[in-house]
Amino acid sequence: MVRVANSLNAVADHRARIAELVGLMPVVELPVADCAGLVLAADLVAPVALPPFDNSAMDGYAVRAADVADVPVVLPVADDVPAGRTELSPLAPGTAHRIMTGAPVPPGADAVVQVEWTDGGTSAVRVDRGVAAGANIRRAADDVAAGDVVLRAGTPLGPARLGLAAALGFGSLPVRRRPRVLVLSTGSELVGPGEPLRPGQIYESNGVMLAAAVREAGGVAELLRFVPDDVAEFLAAVDARLPGFDLLLTSGGVSAGAYEVVKDAFTGRGVEFTKLPMQPGGPQGSGRYRGVAVATLPGNPVSAQVSFEVFVRPALRGAMGHADVERRAVRARLGSALTSPAGRTQFRRGRYDPESGRVVTPVGGPGSHLLSALAASDCLIEVPADVTELAAGDEVVVRFLQ
Repeated sequence: MVRVANSLNAVADHRARIAELVGLMPVVELPVADCAGLVLAADLVAPVALPPFDNSAMDGYAVRAADVADVPVVLPVADDVPAGRTELSPLAPGTAHRIMTGAPVPPGADAVVQVEWTDGGTSAVRVDRGVAAGANIRRAADDVAAGDVVLRAGTPLGPARLGLAAALGFGSLPVRRRPRVLVLSTGSELVGPGEPLRPGQIYESNGVMLAAAVREAGGVAELLRFVPDDVAEFLAAVDARLPGFDLLLTSGGVSAGAYEVVKDAFTGRGVEFTKLPMQPGGPQGSGRYRGVAVATLPGNPVSAQVSFEVFVRPALRGAMGHADVERRAVRARLGSALTSPAGRTQFRRGRYDPESGRVVTPVGGPGSHLLSALAASDCLIEVPADVTELAAGDEVVVRFLQ
């Protein structure tokens, strides 16, 4: 490994700026079924117990344990208790009630004999094996007591937690809503799929890619495509669509050449542009336009997607209230050597193989146009700005892309 003098941490500063611009999303009340992937905004207190009543853990027969102490024994079946029964007759001594899983245990019963230990009778049942008092009964509040704090504010809501909320009777939950992102791809050279390509034209891909990335991060994305490289037309298109969004995310038009429409349009209008010490993704911009947060990414597809991963995805996750905004990262050994420009944090594409001793192999070169290499990768290899050479076997940090 070869190191050089470290540069200023401009990449981290830009990341913090994007997060601050987007900020926290407001709290809304949403139906429980719509809360998957969102973050709870207030403590959830159980209004009822779970289970709310003593119920059977088995299909079988509710009995008094003393009545089945000497087996085999035949008991008359005095009642049927299906799940959902709301009115119960007490169990008389020396009798049994046929009962289903989840059904309330009748007064007087202190155990349930599972059906497999009986002859399954309906008017009378022969019990072949006895049970102790309390057997096969789920006690009220065995899982949750009324008044318990079952989920804390800041908890991400996955299937099991939403199931718990529904089981407690919640029809809606207070959550931080999803960020609304307008994704804009610029370039007069861009055309849509299915159209014939003329000389100098390419199919638009960044918008599709970034909108998918926004949705994968948990946000809501709308795509604005085929805005030409003309400042007046660019601003008119943005102004017409911008209200109601939390973030405008652009790709392209931010470098140092001519016809950089994003840079030309937003300079002096609340957005600042910079060139960061990173590869790919040096040209960046951020700010506010008409009260909406703006993040401008470079136009090469790998640069755009890596920039999203480094700057925008953490901001969106933080805006939703997630405490951990990072992709999962591990330390791995390089499968082959690589070099990196001095003074720049480099993000190389790679494939991680845990079966071969946590080895990560670079995929493709450092070029920001190598989209197929990015598509074939499952992680980013992070090379610090003060490192210029890494040998096979050197340890690196890899951040997973899924």
